[in-house]
Amino acid sequence: MKRLIAEREKARLGGGEKRIEAQHKKGKFTARERVDMLLDEGSFEEYDMFVTHRTTDFGLDKEQYLSDGVITGHGTIDGRSVYIFSQDFTVLGGSLSETNALKICKVMDQAMKVGAPLIGINDSGGARIQEGVRSLSGYASIFQRNIMASGVIPQISAIFGPCAGGAVYSPALTDFVVMAEKTSYMFVTGPKVVKTVTGETITDEDLGGATVHSTKSGVTHFVGANETEGILLIKKLLSYLPQNNLEEPPLAVCSDPADRMDEKLNTIIPDKPSIPYDVKDIIHSIADNGEFLEVQRQYARNIVVGFVTFNGISTGIVANQPNFLAGCLDINASRKAARFVRFCDAFNIPIVTLVDVPGFLPGSAQEFEGIISNGAKLIFAYGEATVPKITIILRKAYGGAYIVMSSKQLRGDVNYAWPTAEIAVMGPIGAIEVLYNRDLKAIKNPEERAKFVSDNATEYREKFSNPYEAAKYGYIDDIIEPRNTRFRIIRALQTLSTKKDVNPPKKHSTLPL
Repeated sequence: MKRLIAEREKARLGGGEKRIEAQHKKGKFTARERVDMLLDEGSFEEYDMFVTHRTTDFGLDKEQYLSDGVITGHGTIDGRSVYIFSQDFTVLGGSLSETNALKICKVMDQAMKVGAPLIGINDSGGARIQEGVRSLSGYASIFQRNIMASGVIPQISAIFGPCAGGAVYSPALTDFVVMAEKTSYMFVTGPKVVKTVTGETITDEDLGGATVHSTKSGVTHFVGANETEGILLIKKLLSYLPQNNLEEPPLAVCSDPADRMDEKLNTIIPDKPSIPYDVKDIIHSIADNGEFLEVQRQYARNIVVGFVTFNGISTGIVANQPNFLAGCLDINASRKAARFVRFCDAFNIPIVTLVDVPGFLPGSAQEFEGIISNGAKLIFAYGEATVPKITIILRKAYGGAYIVMSSKQLRGDVNYAWPTAEIAVMGPIGAIEVLYNRDLKAIKNPEERAKFVSDNATEYREKFSNPYEAAKYGYIDDIIEPRNTRFRIIRALQTLSTKKDVNPPKKHSTLPL
């Protein structure tokens, strides 16, 4: 018994007091502290505390540490079971060894068996060089399990330190990545290699910090000001997710009346179609208690995605953002939304789409970089999704972008429009310039030309670019008062709760990657 107690105490010290102190000086918690912060008190059951590496080369026989640089096991968050691994930077820089990888693979296998979310906390210098190919094979084994778990259990990666080289691909294969400002970074090749190969001088932060990955690359989905905030984000995210793909998301307790109206919604759309507004004001207005967990907040800001609840029902939101690029769909926005839609569909989370989109972003840069195939990803995601899909057209829904944003023809279940909706092949002014091209060429006076366009655009809007035309053909199920939007969504979700929609049998789809 005495030996057991002593060995446990030794394991809990990781790389020792000095290295723990060094970790704290960097503004970082230890692997065990992170586990304790994340899980319900007293719920953690640890696996493989007494595992050590098997390598004797390069002096490693003299550096043996219990747990071998990663803490693994299971516990609960808000009473719900989760599996977890947390890399320990105080032990050989958290480097991945053969035995370290085997520990991680064990909890991944267990998470799949019982159908529970997997959380990986990354803080590692990468592969343990002294172990060579055995370390690399460890990464490959982890990647394979990430792939098999995809769409079966939710996988969340927290980056709370370095994550470099091959290590970055496990988080990239998971559903959500959380980073902390200034203390975490991800890159395939570090600043030293970049300097050697390209001559570019760059810092860890500028190459792969939280800001870079949340604004430019889109690799990370959430950024916390520190690790504490990052952990709170993980807990909040899990509250919207089911345990696995065979279960429904948890039903939250809701005190917000389902029939609550917001009069401000009736006047939130500006009179002039060219004037922007913040679509997040609408989301906060219609969601339970105004709460909205936005995903990838700083990336592709012309589209907004995230989680809300409607009368306690966990729901994914996809919304065009008129405040940025007029809400146009571009490459990044299409990819961002497509990935989110596919996640929601995989885990039985209904999708509400708020539409105000003038079209796809024009220009050679977008065409050369593949707006066609990237836009097709979003079409594919919506068309393939079998979860309940509710669409509300707020204002503009033009051309191909109308089709893409969960139109009735892409199996939208309930499609509503506000009275301010404009549904057409293109905007009124553009349409007049095409339809009356010859007449416009004959008008030499600029003022007369502008008046001609304006007068005919008004007529075009009245005849074609209004929701009543779409409703006449059944492409819109109803035109609703904006203030009633919350109630109409909730009633639609309740009605669609027993929806059954099945795709044809196939090995897998050939998504336009």
